[in-house]
Amino acid sequence: MIQESDYLQHLDLLHEQNWPAGVPREPAYPFGERPLTDYLRLWAQKQPDKAAIVFYGTQLTFGQLDELSNRFANLLLDSGVARGDRVAVFLPNCPQFLIAFYGILKIGAVHVPVNPMFKEHELLYELNDSGAQVLVALDQLMDTVRRVRPGSALREVFVTSIREMLPDTPTLPLPASLDLPPVVCGDARHLMTELAQASAQAPDVAVSLDELAALNYTGGTTGMPKGCMHTQRAMLYTAATSASMAIGLADDDIGIGVNPVFWIAGENACVIMPVFRGVTVVMLARWDPVAWMTAVQRYQVTFATLVVDAAVEVMDHPDAGRHQLRSLRSMRVSSFVKKLGIGYRERWRALTGTTMIEAAWGMTETHTSDTFTRGMQDADYDLTVQPIFVGLPVPGTQIKICDFETHEIKPLGTEGELCCRSPSVLKAYWNNPAATADVLRDGWLHSGDIGMLDEHGYLHFLGRRKEMLKVKGMSVFPAEIEAILGMHPSVRGSGVIGRPDSSRGEVPVAFVLIDDQHKGQVTPESLAQWCAERMATYKVPELRFVDQLPMTTTGKVKKGELSGLL
Repeated sequence: MIQESDYLQHLDLLHEQNWPAGVPREPAYPFGERPLTDYLRLWAQKQPDKAAIVFYGTQLTFGQLDELSNRFANLLLDSGVARGDRVAVFLPNCPQFLIAFYGILKIGAVHVPVNPMFKEHELLYELNDSGAQVLVALDQLMDTVRRVRPGSALREVFVTSIREMLPDTPTLPLPASLDLPPVVCGDARHLMTELAQASAQAPDVAVSLDELAALNYTGGTTGMPKGCMHTQRAMLYTAATSASMAIGLADDDIGIGVNPVFWIAGENACVIMPVFRGVTVVMLARWDPVAWMTAVQRYQVTFATLVVDAAVEVMDHPDAGRHQLRSLRSMRVSSFVKKLGIGYRERWRALTGTTMIEAAWGMTETHTSDTFTRGMQDADYDLTVQPIFVGLPVPGTQIKICDFETHEIKPLGTEGELCCRSPSVLKAYWNNPAATADVLRDGWLHSGDIGMLDEHGYLHFLGRRKEMLKVKGMSVFPAEIEAILGMHPSVRGSGVIGRPDSSRGEVPVAFVLIDDQHKGQVTPESLAQWCAERMATYKVPELRFVDQLPMTTTGKVKKGELSGLL
């Protein structure tokens, strides 16, 4: 049996030997280890007129963000929100998201981001699971909010419009429908109007690095999505290691953010990173290759993160050569449907002059970005040792590979369960001690992912043992789809698996057993429409009705046998 202390000591030695030249050994904290809310105040004092976020030409400066988030914090206090209360934010990428985020944190409340693509069932679940009594919502989503409000604990709803934060003359191409006129919502409080009337004084609330600060919901293979309990210390540590190791940020850097901010990767890039490092980030509402190229050229963007599929869209675009993209100095990508390869790297280097590198391994439970690959590209080493090479753990993070069943440590070069110990690992799953005990053991997060540490101490990500699907880079969990299908009065049971798809990566396929009394009355088309009303579009499965489901003796669907029916 391998002893953990000897194993970790050996890995430390390997990491020391293989640490890339020019990459710091320790994360740098510009203002020390203190809450992000302190960072915002200090940057606002130091550089009040510098843009934290640029949104299609609108600039939200550090001074404005600090003041507006103070105002929102005071609105929350006046509304009876106290330390530890959960505040849900039902917004897409927009400056108001940052105002809400920092206002919530400034009073020690808990930020609960909710995917704005959610339908009623999904929204209601997260509202009730988190216990949120206050919601910040986009005006275009208020019909959904109205339908779920009677079944929730909501007592206050603030509403805002993206149009309110757009300039008269946008500097970038606008996505369709982004500049719709504001919707009048008489049953909600108008956020921007009330901010103008609220106190701009910093709230007199002492906030700790180690208090619960956010519930970032993830999915699971059993039951509904779970709230990952994260602190400001987790946020700060992730930002420090990303800025120091993964990117190497300088004071004059300018980033671009495309990932949705209600996902933790987008939260890190667009919400936390600018305030931690005092840099400007150009935020896009959604992915568009022309808007992205225009933004890089206009704002001289120096660092960016994309999925490989999006980078390929840029390279394949007929207008790519008409944009100046050589301001880029750092380019990280994540391999989902398309995988980073030498061919894509060479094409990207020819277009932009910079090198695409794989971003990292991470998950919502670890606040993402637990490893880095910067400085490991000599002779394309990182691409010649596939499967996916995700580099070395960031300082302060430890990785081990264990047997899935016995939990004993596996030798280097052997596949097993990827386990992580880090300051950014979730404290627990919200209100779910059973799930917490299943993944957190002796300070280690047992990820359920398959990994391998090679003889040099580099981590390789081999896939997910659990059933999670990736649909165009978005996480889809079969158990959640099965749970929603089970709510239909005619559905006796279902089993959901993934079907490979060349354009989407995977497609969820649901094998559904219809109650005998309703056979012929329910069609795949009508059930698909029912699903579309209750789950995000990318989760809606292909439906295949079956006369029986293959079952184990313990009553579980045999997913392996379903695969043979595809």
